[in-house]
Amino acid sequence: MTDETFSSRTARLIGDDGVARLASATVVILGLGGVGGYVLEGLARAGVGGFILADCDAFSESNLNRQILATRETIGRKKTDVALERVKAINPQANVELFDAFLDAGNIPELLSRDGISFVVDAVDNVTAKIAAVSEAKRRGIPVLTCMGTGNHLDASRFVIGDLEKSSVCPLARVMRNELRRRGVSGVTALWSTEIPQKGSAPDGKRLPPASISCVPSVAGLLIAGYVIRALSGVCTPIDHRKDNPL
Repeated sequence: MTDETFSSRTARLIGDDGVARLASATVVILGLGGVGGYVLEGLARAGVGGFILADCDAFSESNLNRQILATRETIGRKKTDVALERVKAINPQANVELFDAFLDAGNIPELLSRDGISFVVDAVDNVTAKIAAVSEAKRRGIPVLTCMGTGNHLDASRFVIGDLEKSSVCPLARVMRNELRRRGVSGVTALWSTEIPQKGSAPDGKRLPPASISCVPSVAGLLIAGYVIRALSGVCTPIDHRKDNPL
């Protein structure tokens, strides 16, 4: 596969300059699960040339219903290793750095201190890590998009990308809004769902992990990838939070 074959159809939409901008960009993806895996897929196929991929987990059978990198063959393998292979299988010229560690407020600043980061996508579940990622990216002036909850949802058409301050319904968005306000962090781009989360419980009344289905986190991930592609290629500018004008 030649470079021209890889990028020609993309260039018809975003131009040769847009393709070149994507090829020279480096995107950090925090979390390679149901959302993050599809973010990676969309960006790799668009020709993004550099990735820093962070996750500490290995694939399990419970990931098979929604995670694009999870197959019977990848169960038990590190998500970062599988993600590296996936990117290289799509675009062998891509530069990929792996960060195989549990993300927290202690190591995220060091991770985001690398030169040349073009965009940060937060697709982790841990609230402490999400707050640290958004806060550090904003402090460094790096564009960032944080993903809110996709579990317990069935209607993928209810996703919104906009200013986190405008979010509603999503319980995780409420927590993030409050915590980031306390830290003086504003103008944060987020994806959230306006669908009221489904409720479910085990027969014995115990609390279960969030329910999930194939068609929801996948859509969220590709919507995020689309936002990043448009922003980095220069086709559209990022959201103007003052006008609440999402891409």
